[in-house]
Amino acid sequence: MIKVGIVDWDTSHVVQFTKRLNHIDIEEDQWVDGAQVVAGYPGESRHSPERVPEYTKQLVEYGIEVVERPQDLIGMVDAVCVEANEGGVHLEHARPFLQAGIPCYIDKPFEVNLDNAKEILRLADENNVPTFSSSSLRFCPEVQGVLSDEEVGKVMGANAYSPASEHELNPGLFNYGIHGVEILYTLMDKGCEKVSCAYTEGAEVVTGIWGDGRIGVMRGTRPPGAHSYGFTVWGENSIRQSGISTQYIYRELLKQIVQMFETGEVPIDPQVTLEIVGFMTAAIESRKNDGAWVELDL
Repeated sequence: MIKVGIVDWDTSHVVQFTKRLNHIDIEEDQWVDGAQVVAGYPGESRHSPERVPEYTKQLVEYGIEVVERPQDLIGMVDAVCVEANEGGVHLEHARPFLQAGIPCYIDKPFEVNLDNAKEILRLADENNVPTFSSSSLRFCPEVQGVLSDEEVGKVMGANAYSPASEHELNPGLFNYGIHGVEILYTLMDKGCEKVSCAYTEGAEVVTGIWGDGRIGVMRGTRPPGAHSYGFTVWGENSIRQSGISTQYIYRELLKQIVQMFETGEVPIDPQVTLEIVGFMTAAIESRKNDGAWVELDL
């Protein structure tokens, strides 16, 4: 059984992951086998500090050991999940584990700075440490199913949508719009060359043009409008529209995380993860320039 440590407890993911991995306080069809959360470091959050005491209390009740420093987990665990809501601390918080050769899952957003994202991947490569980051929406059955649907065929273009609440520490789509961007990239794969962003307080629409001429669009929604997750795919053979249920998204993500911990094989091409950071960075630059096209600079 793989022993997992969780760093930074300011997101509901720390509780939801523990429930599923430790088979506690949740329905059996949500269980994921092969790993258990044994310890963690609550941390100090600038993004959502009010959540840390609540989640700490809950995880302690689940029997999770609390350590005083992140580094104290080294020697106690086989793998680590870095969970801070603030993407800008992920390099700093993942570094000691990457240098120690401990496999890392880094929650979304991977990073909010492209150079920091590159450094995480460099450290992972230098130390031969399997590492990946993803929104849970990437592995949902609706998205994965359309990719293997012969009735749809090759994806010629796609629109994706998700909530996109903002936070000063995670600018633009980095805060919550990352979910929709992950959906888009799961459908389209890497290869976007330039983006244009149309922005208002209530919505954000980012259009990307891929090198092979395909077009992908991400729409992020904000209050007071309705919110949901979904996509439209223009396939070689047919068009498919679908909403996305969030019922099993954590389970499906955790299956991928545990599989990486077990095999050392990452489920996502690191270049895709890097390009996603570049996509959202370029969208911010386009927004600042009234929707001007901005080339991705990786």
